[in-house]
Amino acid sequence: MRHPSVIARRVAAASVSLVVAAGAAACGPKDNDANSAGADSKPQKGGTLTVLNANPQEDFDPARLYTSGGGNVPSLVFRTLTTRNRENGAAGAQVVPDLATGTGRPSKNATVWTYTLKKGLTYEDGTPITSADIKYGVERSFAAELSGGAPYLRDWLIGGADYQGPYKDKKGLDSIETPDDLTIVFHLNKPEGEFPYLATQTQFTPVPKAKDTGTKYEEHPVSSGPYKVVKNENDGERLVLERNTHWSASTDAERKAYPDKIDVRSGLDSSVINQRLSASQGADAAAVTTDTNLGPAELAKVSGDKALAARVGTGHFGYTNYLAFNPKVKPFDNPKVRQAISYAVDRTSVINAAGGSSLAEPATTYLPDQKSFGYTPYDHFPAGKSGNPAKAEELLKEAGYKNGLTITLTHSNSKDFETSPEIATALQDALKKAGITVKLQGLEDNDYSDKIHGAKTEPGLFLAHWGADWPSGGPFLAPIFDGRQIVKDGANFNTGFLDDKSVNAEIDAINKLTDLDQAAQRWGALDKKIGEQALTVPLFHPVYKRLYGKDVKNIVISDWTGVLDISQVSVK
Repeated sequence: MRHPSVIARRVAAASVSLVVAAGAAACGPKDNDANSAGADSKPQKGGTLTVLNANPQEDFDPARLYTSGGGNVPSLVFRTLTTRNRENGAAGAQVVPDLATGTGRPSKNATVWTYTLKKGLTYEDGTPITSADIKYGVERSFAAELSGGAPYLRDWLIGGADYQGPYKDKKGLDSIETPDDLTIVFHLNKPEGEFPYLATQTQFTPVPKAKDTGTKYEEHPVSSGPYKVVKNENDGERLVLERNTHWSASTDAERKAYPDKIDVRSGLDSSVINQRLSASQGADAAAVTTDTNLGPAELAKVSGDKALAARVGTGHFGYTNYLAFNPKVKPFDNPKVRQAISYAVDRTSVINAAGGSSLAEPATTYLPDQKSFGYTPYDHFPAGKSGNPAKAEELLKEAGYKNGLTITLTHSNSKDFETSPEIATALQDALKKAGITVKLQGLEDNDYSDKIHGAKTEPGLFLAHWGADWPSGGPFLAPIFDGRQIVKDGANFNTGFLDDKSVNAEIDAINKLTDLDQAAQRWGALDKKIGEQALTVPLFHPVYKRLYGKDVKNIVISDWTGVLDISQVSVK
């Protein structure tokens, strides 16, 4: 899912696909207070759930959405081969069957994945869902006019790199076989033990070929989930969903589908959303948000009101904010300079600049502090809570800078509490104590993104962040540290230009593993190994705090999304 501003290339909208600008979706809290509402009352069916969002649910076509786990609003309409487990905490980071009877059967060294569909699956019109529909759904995601989804299928499927989609190539992809109506087989060009995670993406949604209307399909996609689209205004700004009477709970263990109707209203200012949720008047009493967090000032107000505080869901998305070095730019080509900066960082001041300890947690590892990622504790350059300027000065002298040095830190001017001026200023003040003068270069968001993601324009030191496409170390480490993913012309995310044969080989070896717990341990060990090179300085992991209406019950926040799962809530 990358980071929220490029939904991270783009985000995986935290669930505007899954990720969103305000914070996203996947990886959960140790202090998860998801049961703070409705724990003493049994959820009931009925009523209307209102969703108040800042960002419209654009491109409501399964081919075009970039989600993990099926997304939040999207997964009410689109079912996929697998999905995320709809449970609180760590249990929610597991991949589970959805349309399929299992999470996939690997063969030929995890280069072939076979799925069997459940019997009795139907669309909103009562017609049966077949394996050919899933094959077609995947194939149409390759069409240029339906771009926007995750890039993995193009990279992983044999023939995927050159395929242009079913509108131009009627023959389809030979690497996807459907020997019968209930069986689908995927042939990959390399081992991918995490294919079950990928199969949660909306590109694996069945689409009946006869009902495909191309770019207009988003206006009324054919539902395979518990709700169907009855209204889509202004490209997802207003989305109204009602019950799909042909959905059967007996084939769907994950979605509870308590409300009769879901009314998604977007394009709202974040402060207005939080004010409406706080007041909980009228329809807003049964309202939630899938993309708007409480800011520092709002949180302070809410924390002083016990009734409001009881209506705050806390979650953690698999996401890391960090300082990135470009070793091709002096003086960052010297490892001791990078180490000195690592020691000089004052994480307490950075966290305060990010909104305080309720909204950010200190990070010394690149991987988030979640079991599913393979989190392995390490702190190669211990700066303590407030930095270690003495150790930093010592290393600078060894690097030949006995009188200190002057460097430039590039950041975004957007007020996002992540790459913004407040964070940059906190780092500037901390490094000054170690004899490092930091000049700040603030850029408008688009200019900032273009500059830091261009191999030829990347600055020597800048603020960055990364979010997971699914809760594993793979989509976290590979894009940033696999040398074969360095992009010289285009969006490059391997900011340290690391091309280490042993790192690349270990990534390949882990990708062959189909035991995801074993793979997680290996990702954690690899993170620790890479961390020794001081190519990044992990700063903090964000914490998401979101209000919900007073009549909303059955709050579930998983370690996959980090946000309230609207497939679980009841409002009556």
